Amino acid sequence: MRILVCLFGALILFVCSSFGQIDSTANNIAQFPNRLFSKLSSKTESLDNSLTKQTEKYLQRLAKNERKIRARLYKIDSNAAKNLFSGSQEKYSSLQNSFSNTGSTSGAPLTGEYSPYVDSIKASLSFANKNPELMNASPKVQQEIATSLAQFNKLQNNFSNADQAKEYIRQRKEMMKIQLQQYIQNSDLKKYLDQYNQQVYYYSQQVREYKEALNDPDNMLEKALVILNKIPAFTKFIQQNGQLAGLFGISSNYGTPEGIAGLQTRDQVQQVLQGTISSGGTGGMAALQSNLESAHQQLDQFKEKLSKLGSGSGDMSMPDFKPNDQKAHPFLKRLEFGTNIQTTRANGYFPTTTDIGLSVGYKINNTSTIGFGSSYNIGWGQNINHIHITSNGMSLRSFVDVKLKKNFYLSGGYELNYQTVFTSLSQISSVSDWTRSGLIGISKIVSLTGKTIKKTKVQLFWDFLSYYQIPRTQAIQFRVGYNF
Repeated sequence: MRILVCLFGALILFVCSSFGQIDSTANNIAQFPNRLFSKLSSKTESLDNSLTKQTEKYLQRLAKNERKIRARLYKIDSNAAKNLFSGSQEKYSSLQNSFSNTGSTSGAPLTGEYSPYVDSIKASLSFANKNPELMNASPKVQQEIATSLAQFNKLQNNFSNADQAKEYIRQRKEMMKIQLQQYIQNSDLKKYLDQYNQQVYYYSQQVREYKEALNDPDNMLEKALVILNKIPAFTKFIQQNGQLAGLFGISSNYGTPEGIAGLQTRDQVQQVLQGTISSGGTGGMAALQSNLESAHQQLDQFKEKLSKLGSGSGDMSMPDFKPNDQKAHPFLKRLEFGTNIQTTRANGYFPTTTDIGLSVGYKINNTSTIGFGSSYNIGWGQNINHIHITSNGMSLRSFVDVKLKKNFYLSGGYELNYQTVFTSLSQISSVSDWTRSGLIGISKIVSLTGKTIKKTKVQLFWDFLSYYQIPRTQAIQFRVGYNF
């Protein structure tokens, strides 16, 4: 009797546990962020518009460069010009038109390195589109899913078109390099050919930038994937329909006992390794570890070189000029926002003050940044016994940072300073009441790994205009700042 009671109790616990798992899964699906679909649609549409716009711009520039090269070459060798540039303008027009005629019914796979989040996004959209009942999707959400999937497919197709454009212009670059080698002494011809080569490189970097942006997940997407991965139907769907399944042909019985039948076990692999190592004598294990470490280091170096050359097949070309990697970034990503603090001790004219400044910089290239900003000057009183907070002034700033070596930069700036206590903005409207500062000095900028504060900046300036101020202001200035 006790055995029956125990079995009955175990059965009840099993059923309750099963219902608990079902309820948990249902709750997870209910918590699925349906806003994800509209957000994905907005993101992919924005990337698609940017990709199309930039591709059209680069193709127009390249076609224009070819026309200029053809005109110069025609004066030297008309037959060579006709043969080399026959049909090229029509091809550029055809490549541009391919972006406006892109279908959205199916998405072409992205070329280059495998992008896990891109694969997950496509699988999630396809799964949600085919199984709306599991997502508890309303008709409105179902429409958002279909729209998001169509937009994502359109973006994938346009990435495929961009890869075709990259391949064509790469071939054109190599062909012109070979055919024009004997005419390269012509200065105009060389100038336009160099411009063409630079445009080819920057377009490849631009496409790579957009692919990386698509493969950059946010918190909402990560949450959605965590929830979906708890659904067995989704796990099976992505195993059969994901990009890796298409590459490696994963069988339908993947992950089951039948799927691993005939494969070597871990013990069998270890026996093979031990037999191989023992044949090398007493130093066999040490030699193996040394070779593995050496191979690992060489692999890291190779991966670093690959990342610099570009991860896609069409990007792996070493430029014959010094590239400006900032050209591949959109305007907002070239901006650096920062803050800095500077404290001045009390003297005969001014009390102890602290300048709190805000700035925005624009990265011209990899080594130079220009920008502007402002600061608010807070007065603290004469000493600890006489604390009195006042608005002691403000300033308008401009600056430039040029990299010297490693983390050190040559910095300079021109500033307008209002150094009188004020209580309203109308008091600082007169330009004649503002003094001027000319700064030149050294900055040390160190990159940080934090998500919010990305760089710290320590600056030492000499104000060469301070000697002309009455009363004279501080000539040596020290500032500490942070970039976000």
